[in-house]
Amino acid sequence: MSGFVSFVGSGPGDPELMTLKAVARLKAADAVLFDDLSAAAMLGHTGKGAELVAVGKRAGRPSPRQDHVSRLLVDYAQGGARVVRLKSGDPGIFGRLEEEITACRAAGIGFEIIPGVSSASAAAAAAGIPLTRRLSARRVQFLTGHDVRGALPDGIRMEALADPEATTVVFMPRRTFPELAAQLIAAGLPPETPALLAENVSHPDQRLTWSSVGALQEMLRGAPGAAPALILYGPLAEGEA
Repeated sequence: MSGFVSFVGSGPGDPELMTLKAVARLKAADAVLFDDLSAAAMLGHTGKGAELVAVGKRAGRPSPRQDHVSRLLVDYAQGGARVVRLKSGDPGIFGRLEEEITACRAAGIGFEIIPGVSSASAAAAAAGIPLTRRLSARRVQFLTGHDVRGALPDGIRMEALADPEATTVVFMPRRTFPELAAQLIAAGLPPETPALLAENVSHPDQRLTWSSVGALQEMLRGAPGAAPALILYGPLAEGEA
């Protein structure tokens, strides 16, 4: 008899930001396949007999292939297990969710998606700012900072990303933001546009750096760093940049 897969968003790292439904699924799970950024305190909610499998991906480090992760999900579920695929943040935002859903559907495995607090929302909350502003930021846009090659994605509509009346959140931006910033500025975005570098969001070592697009371009050009990070830019709250 086939099991079932719950794709669970663990939030950005603070265990108190997990939903009650996420905790309930962890308690009932037979197997938990977890990302690096959603481990630690979150796994403390699992039952004693649950099998824990690390399948996280980190840039520049050895990581399991996506097809291997998808195969594991199917294998556990076909063995009758209640499987939790624990993803950091929200599973539907740059979480490779589609590939894993496709594998479940192809194998006839039932699944559900339990959303989590996105690191974008958590970063804005930690900084004490809204993602939208009534008169000057009526649109929010999310962008991944790198594609499967680790490079800035091709085909970006730079005119949209350079919109001064949108709040833009760049996920995984460290290595490619200098190149992105150069293209944004060339497309008309003022280099003094307020920007926020948010590192290790909601973790005890969280760090928020108020800056500007041009200044972050220079800072990350020489020392991109290694901590998980987001960059927010646009009409952020006045006075912090």
